[in-house]
Amino acid sequence: MLRRTAYTLLVLALAGTGTACARSGPTAAKAVKSRGPITIWLSNNRQEVDWGERMVAEWNKAHPDQRITAQKIPAGKTSEEAISASIIAGTSACLVFNTSPASVPQFQKQAGLVPLNDFPDGKRYVERRSGSLAGQYRSEDGKYYQLPWKSNPGMILYNKAIFRKAGLDPEHPELATYDAFLKTSRKIVASGAAKAAIWPTPSSEFFQSWFDFYPAFIAESGGKQLVEDGKPQFDTAAGRRVAAFWRQMYAQKLAPQEAYAGDALGEGKTAMSTGGPWAVAAYKDSLDWGVVPMPTSDGRPADEIHTFSDEKSVSMSSSCEHRATAWKVLKFATSREQDGEFLAATGQMPMREHLTTVYADWFERNPSYKPFAEQAQRVVEVPNVSGSIDAWQAFRDSWTRSVVFGRQPTDSALHSAAGQISKLLAAYGDPS
Repeated sequence: MLRRTAYTLLVLALAGTGTACARSGPTAAKAVKSRGPITIWLSNNRQEVDWGERMVAEWNKAHPDQRITAQKIPAGKTSEEAISASIIAGTSACLVFNTSPASVPQFQKQAGLVPLNDFPDGKRYVERRSGSLAGQYRSEDGKYYQLPWKSNPGMILYNKAIFRKAGLDPEHPELATYDAFLKTSRKIVASGAAKAAIWPTPSSEFFQSWFDFYPAFIAESGGKQLVEDGKPQFDTAAGRRVAAFWRQMYAQKLAPQEAYAGDALGEGKTAMSTGGPWAVAAYKDSLDWGVVPMPTSDGRPADEIHTFSDEKSVSMSSSCEHRATAWKVLKFATSREQDGEFLAATGQMPMREHLTTVYADWFERNPSYKPFAEQAQRVVEVPNVSGSIDAWQAFRDSWTRSVVFGRQPTDSALHSAAGQISKLLAAYGDPS
């Protein structure tokens, strides 16, 4: 029997209620032209809240009859569960500035999101801002139910002090190929410079694969998603190489099989970690760190390597009564000027093309962010398919069993997971 996560069960059990709420809300034809005050939700990230408050103040000063009220996403086990519950209750904010792309198909199933194509310039604005990256965020019906907003592209962060302690050159780390990565990792652990070479969380939550397997697979496969055209892509030579590489990391005790409760990189427990541009501010006063792209089996050039985006989108709720205002606010908040303000406030990468050119002066003053900005032009998202979370859970269960703990050969585990995910996708695609 196919496993379903608690989150998905919640959505499926209450989807009918959510649909009913959406139908009893404003009619699309009326709401899409209506202007008036709106509420938006922000994450609880302090830097994002600070940016949001400034953006709202600027908007409200110029639009006293269409004021924004900004709030943090309601408390819950996860933001996704809080948003799902608000869709069911019909209490969502007009705009949510922290929507996980993996949850968009579920929210869409609940009739909780407005297709941005409803606005005359909706499709054009999304695609003009994000360029070639936009297509990954288009839903199966061809519409955009999210605006790709900001990313934290995954790269390999490393502690230079630990590298020196292990007798390695921190300015020229040998990490580009799987063989080199393994060799460097063995030196780190054997020297006692750190307990682990790298320490991803080895637990079985569906999203953990976004920080070990997925960025490595994207890099190795040349930019493949987990699923494309309705078919799993990881039961392939590239997927098998990635699984074999990570299995060696665990089998040789270079990556621990237990989770670490704190910040393993920041506390010196591991020499390396997968991270994004948030690390610049987080470690600027405490860690001498470096960054390199994800390794590949053949050590391809940095400008050819893709990685996971770790992106968050902005979505518009179907309970929003003043959608014309919400659309204007969404465009204002993701304009070139506001994206620049957001970049400066948070260090996260706006999902727009040519970042290092558009904000050349800022990157000149803040060169530590430039590798992430360059990588942000080559990012891959989770597949936008119905059943996305269950597909990821099926994959993670297989990964934990085979790669982390060695209880099943990795090749057969990938094959079994691909078969299970294919059945899941077929089940979600069957209207009966």
